[in-house]
Amino acid sequence: MTTTVADYVLQRLREWDVEQVFGYPGDGINGLVTAFGAAGNEPRFVQARHEEMAAFEAVGYAKFSGRVGVCVATSGPGAIHLLNGLYDAKLDHVPVVAIVGQTARSAMGGSYQQEVDLQSLFKDVASEYLVEVNVPEQLPNALDRAIRTALAQRAPTALIIPADVQELPYSPPGHEFKHVPSSPPGHPRAKVVPPDEELTRAAEVLNAGEKVAILLGQGARNAVTEVREVAELTGAGVAKALLGKDVLPDDLPYVTGAIGLLGTRPSYELMHDCDTLLIVGSGFPYSQFLPPFGQARAVQIDLDARFLGLRYPTEVTLLGDAKSTLERLLPLLERKTERAWRERIEKNVTEWTDTVTRQAMLAADPINPMRIVHELSERIPEDAIVTADSGSTANWYARNLRIRGRIRASLSGTLATMGPGVPYAIGAKFAHPDRPVIALVGDGAMQMNGMAELLTLARYRELWPDQRCVICVFHNGDLNQVTWELRAMGGAPKFGPSQSLPEVSYADFARGIGLGGIAVDDPERLGDAWTTALNADVPTVLDVRCDPEVPPIPPHATFEQIKSMTESVLKGDPHAWHLVAQGLKTKVQELLPTRT
Repeated sequence: MTTTVADYVLQRLREWDVEQVFGYPGDGINGLVTAFGAAGNEPRFVQARHEEMAAFEAVGYAKFSGRVGVCVATSGPGAIHLLNGLYDAKLDHVPVVAIVGQTARSAMGGSYQQEVDLQSLFKDVASEYLVEVNVPEQLPNALDRAIRTALAQRAPTALIIPADVQELPYSPPGHEFKHVPSSPPGHPRAKVVPPDEELTRAAEVLNAGEKVAILLGQGARNAVTEVREVAELTGAGVAKALLGKDVLPDDLPYVTGAIGLLGTRPSYELMHDCDTLLIVGSGFPYSQFLPPFGQARAVQIDLDARFLGLRYPTEVTLLGDAKSTLERLLPLLERKTERAWRERIEKNVTEWTDTVTRQAMLAADPINPMRIVHELSERIPEDAIVTADSGSTANWYARNLRIRGRIRASLSGTLATMGPGVPYAIGAKFAHPDRPVIALVGDGAMQMNGMAELLTLARYRELWPDQRCVICVFHNGDLNQVTWELRAMGGAPKFGPSQSLPEVSYADFARGIGLGGIAVDDPERLGDAWTTALNADVPTVLDVRCDPEVPPIPPHATFEQIKSMTESVLKGDPHAWHLVAQGLKTKVQELLPTRT
């Protein structure tokens, strides 16, 4: 039997240990679909409900597995649909390979049906590597380079294969002129460390500091032990960028939590008051939440030179991977005997923990959204994986979810696109079928695409030995983040025709397709509902009716700023007095005495 180009693509993916490909079929990839059938569905074709969801699933899989995610789509519209997920991968530095079809070569340039200039379409999102395969001999080099580049650059790459090329007999590249061979799949590793003199300069800065702060991003994930040792030696507090939320557990007394608009007050105060800043593996973009310029001396560690010195005036920039660089830096650091700065940080963290607990337990109509995540944190398994969608849900995820044990967590950190919460969870289940997964999703995202993707969850759940997967819907009938942005930034009241959502029971929908469904509208039942969902033997939707008027107050917000926002919404917001009451109740918790 003749091996086609499409057959060889799947063979090579198997050699790269790719176990599933997330996608949606179409006639532009008929050759590939046929090849999946001939190969006994190895690797497995995971059929999403939409190509964008396939791309998100590949991103989620890559984020939580550390391996390359692969997605596939037909030409024209299918390829276009991949873009949002691929941009999510690009901005969050995630290795994803997109394999897309194209109209047959004989029709190219003829304004043929579904003919789109895919080279131009993918030029930006797959800028690290983009190639169209026009003869069989281009494989395996093109596919291998797409995978190697995605892994090395932590970026999306794209392979375009015209429909007729997929069906051609495969012939490998030879030794002749203008053929490019390829080597067997492999996963090279390297320790990248800066020169000794730069490490010495960095140590001098950190040793001279009296109030050291550390900012962690996802690039520090391989250096947990080393970061903890640096924090102990320097007496530093550690704040976490959103994509680094799961790098260090929140039960360490000097970990101040998230930073930025979605962050905590201890993180804000840590940055505001420090005299020395160490940034490890983070491209956190909001400089207003970093120390005032000129106040702090800064050292930055990053594996990508393009991000060194980008966000803050940095005195020493260290090009290297976090673990290897910190291993070399640690022997040069002096232990600080004065611990007043550390004691102050730990006191702030303790007080804030009490504050957010009080805020979460405030009465609301009917349920306080902060309490949803608070009750989860009380019960979450220590090997869980958490995904969160964009919107107001991300606020509660950032501030109220406490990381401990081996918990992994992520969201669309940089693109902040709506819709990845559920497909991320599906990708996470394929990455770790033996671990529980929880998705925190707003009802806007559920109506955008999450409900449809529950069908994908239902379809593949039997493949996972541990079927625990909880999709928690923050059911408030409002596109809540935009509503608050209108109020806080635009000085405008809520505009119902734009913001209000149609009513639907997410729990009933879940039960209708064979999943579990739990509806909650009583705060006293919320904890038990979480316990039931987390122990269910089938993926379960937890449909929680919560109050849209509980404000996501930034950590730096003053009463004067809240007063200004209040004056704007009183101009005509339909829920003005209720939201003002909730805002004041929430803010005043920061002034109450804490436990000793």
